[in-house]
Amino acid sequence: MYAVWSTGGQWALLPPLLLAMVLTGVIGLEREAGAKSAGLRTHTLVGVGSAVFMLVSKYGFADLLGIEQVSIDPSRVAAQVVSGIGFIGGGLIFVRQDVVRGLTTAATVWVAAAVGMACGAGLPVLGIGATAVHFLVARGFPPLSRIIRRLRREPPTLYLSYVDGRGVLRTVLSVCTERGWSVQHVSVERASVTDEGQRIAAVTLLLEGRGEVSGLAGELAELPGVRSAAAGHEDPVE
Repeated sequence: MYAVWSTGGQWALLPPLLLAMVLTGVIGLEREAGAKSAGLRTHTLVGVGSAVFMLVSKYGFADLLGIEQVSIDPSRVAAQVVSGIGFIGGGLIFVRQDVVRGLTTAATVWVAAAVGMACGAGLPVLGIGATAVHFLVARGFPPLSRIIRRLRREPPTLYLSYVDGRGVLRTVLSVCTERGWSVQHVSVERASVTDEGQRIAAVTLLLEGRGEVSGLAGELAELPGVRSAAAGHEDPVE
């Protein structure tokens, strides 16, 4: 009745588990080397756990197959692993000042779960291939992304800090319009107070138009109340 427990067949379940540990451990080492929030232990445990769930799903209910009116769906546990791993991935993603961080690490944990599931399902070639693809994406794509960013034309951007409460931003927008620029978006980055009690606001302006943004930044820096102005990633003009 207990087909796996009563025989030595259960020892045959260990190789897929060990393969999942090795493959996801390698993925975890790559994340650990990058000082990511989820490293060696997290990825290895996720991979091993996923492999165990798959093995249990495939072989853990063999003793029930001989019972009438009992049907087994091996994919049921696998589907729950896919859903459950989302909670771990969601905990790795956070937003700070409108910047989303942790997406790649969360995706890597998801891939580690998939590798573990492939090993547990008896698909070692698929698991090894997925691990190889992970390294191709993690190590090969960043240089490609940098090349694409260099080739892509970034929208004209202005970074300003000014004394708040004096209508400076209104004047800045008026000057931009007079010089042929259209302000597409205004984003307030931060606000601070000087020792003299002046409230300083810092904003980012996304522009649309033609011309030298650096020249516009220099002109805006001369306006009363403007403390600094910079175009793109240039040093601010004060």
